[in-house]
Amino acid sequence: MDSTPDRAALRSWLPGFLALAAIWGSSFLFIKISIGELHPLHLTLYRVGAGAVTLLVVLAVLRDRLPAEPRVWAHLTVVAAFGVAVPFTLFGYGEQRVESMLAGIWNATTPLIVLPLAVLVFRTERLTARRAVGMTLGFAGVLVVLGVWQGVGGAHFTGQLMCLGAAACYGVAIPYQKKFVAGSAHSGLSLSAAQLLVATAQLAVVAPLVAGAPPAPTGLSAEVLASVLALGALGTGLAFVINLRNIRLAGASTASTVTYLVPVFAVLIGALALDERLTWHQPVGALVVLFGVAVSQGLIGRRPAPADVAGPAGRRESTVQKVRRQAGQPVA
Repeated sequence: MDSTPDRAALRSWLPGFLALAAIWGSSFLFIKISIGELHPLHLTLYRVGAGAVTLLVVLAVLRDRLPAEPRVWAHLTVVAAFGVAVPFTLFGYGEQRVESMLAGIWNATTPLIVLPLAVLVFRTERLTARRAVGMTLGFAGVLVVLGVWQGVGGAHFTGQLMCLGAAACYGVAIPYQKKFVAGSAHSGLSLSAAQLLVATAQLAVVAPLVAGAPPAPTGLSAEVLASVLALGALGTGLAFVINLRNIRLAGASTASTVTYLVPVFAVLIGALALDERLTWHQPVGALVVLFGVAVSQGLIGRRPAPADVAGPAGRRESTVQKVRRQAGQPVA
């Protein structure tokens, strides 16, 4: 059988897929560099503002429009806080205390927090035996990453809890989006741009009250300025456009598996660029977490039924995958 068409299809989306994993995986490196000169709130303000401007330009080029309904903007106020402003800031605070690669690992715990909230609070999902097993495995992995047998306390442990708190914020934002926002008629690009605009406004109010007036960009070093622009324009803005292209070419389910590569890139980049090191239990725990996520999302141990299919490639997608596809949830 001639497999040339399959290879051609793979070549069409694989470069963008790997580029997106590298972009999102490198975000934790850029956060680590930027907090050397910027307060975490100021960093989040600058990066979200840059991301908003980037997506507004893309909207103008594509002749798309921002939502007009007040109800959508009201819901986006909640999503912007829990899906952008607070978690981005918590990752900044966390990386003042932990390695960038460890922050990347904690970001991968998001689906484990989404599921119980979606089941118990927002009631958008059902808890099945498979999902329960996946959650149990995942949370066992979380305990391994934390190294709880070593005792708790100290700045490093606090930093890990801040990164876990950031993932928990995504756990609130994602099912909230599914219930109140993702079903709207607006494009994912439109909703994402609006979300970043709201988050920028929120941070513009809160950051000066908590951290004082943000420093002028001209007062930042070239390294930090480049990192902030990379976080905003590339990681928060352009990455969304790449993700949409990956979804169109490979399908929603395949495109969403980029989240499994993000911690891998975060660890590699942290080791190569910052000479960071992990203790044995952190990567082992990360593998257990990713295995638990895969089980809970049906990627292991279950064949999708035809009725479950979704997305251009006809593959099943989870709550996290669907809502990020429809509403443009950024990755830290």
